[in-house]
Amino acid sequence: MGTAASTAFSADTLRKGVEGHTATDLLSLYADDAQVRIVDRNTQPSQPRVLRGRAEIGALFEDIYSRDMTHKVDQCIIQGDHAAYSQSCQYADGTRVLAESMITLRDGKIAEEILIQAWDEQ
Repeated sequence: MGTAASTAFSADTLRKGVEGHTATDLLSLYADDAQVRIVDRNTQPSQPRVLRGRAEIGALFEDIYSRDMTHKVDQCIIQGDHAAYSQSCQYADGTRVLAESMITLRDGKIAEEILIQAWDEQ
């Protein structure tokens, strides 16, 4: 069982991390041993992509933030040691991505995340 979220994590902190322009900003919100499970068109629920630890998660963020795209937190709800948020992104060519995340917090950091994403198909 996790501990209650500390003041280190807030909707504003999440927004700054996601909407910032570097992977480092967002990665700073994750625990060293965090795990992210990603479900999308390519990695479906029975075989999600699982990233373990800040090195693997950071590599994904470096890839994402190297692209010409914007990120926006649309909604965020925090209750105790859990949070949920929706994020919309747009590439320079107009392609849109929508992501929904459920996260578990530990000591004010993201310990676990389930991310479901969908994007425009060209």
